[in-house]
Amino acid sequence: MITCSNIKKQYDGLQVLKGVSLTIEKGELVCIVGPSGAGKSTLLHILGTLDTPDEGDLLLNGKKINGLNSNQLAEIRNKNLGFVFQFHHLLPEFTALENVCIPGFIARRNENEVKERARFLLDLMGLSNRLEHKPNELSGGEQQRVSVARALINNPEIILADEPTGNLDSNNSKELHQLFFDLKAKFNQTFVIVTHNEALAEMADRKLVMKDGLIVL
Repeated sequence: MITCSNIKKQYDGLQVLKGVSLTIEKGELVCIVGPSGAGKSTLLHILGTLDTPDEGDLLLNGKKINGLNSNQLAEIRNKNLGFVFQFHHLLPEFTALENVCIPGFIARRNENEVKERARFLLDLMGLSNRLEHKPNELSGGEQQRVSVARALINNPEIILADEPTGNLDSNNSKELHQLFFDLKAKFNQTFVIVTHNEALAEMADRKLVMKDGLIVL
């Protein structure tokens, strides 16, 4: 599913990733943990084609990704990858339903089909009564569930999440943890989650520990 080999990345002369290699299989839920500055988010951004490595190879389903142009990478992201971030990045002028639909519209899918799937996903998130609410009318936990629905709208094979519970209280964090595992079971999607939440990491199929730009465990 995902394979990276000897990934290196530096910023302003600082070596952030020092030769990371890993393989993630289809249907796995993998958590990446480690101290701040270990390179976790940088690695996740490279796995999601949001950033490019200075050295090394990234393969998705056996296809080499690094080296593709920006339009090709954008198409891969839109069709194959879903993103959930610590900050929800919902557009404030749009409703929950509209926010979820946006990646589907970008992919030029049928408008009615996109809206139908968005309603289905928001219902799955327990938000069927919040479709027309804008982000400032939703709680933090509700906003994060809208962002998860948005990540799922194009039925991606892989969900990448960067500190998805970082701004949530303990109850909402537990609910989001369970939601990830329910989605994994329901859709057999692959999850790669960067987190400081040890409870979530211990529940994962596999926990990877990063330190000083390397996977050490």
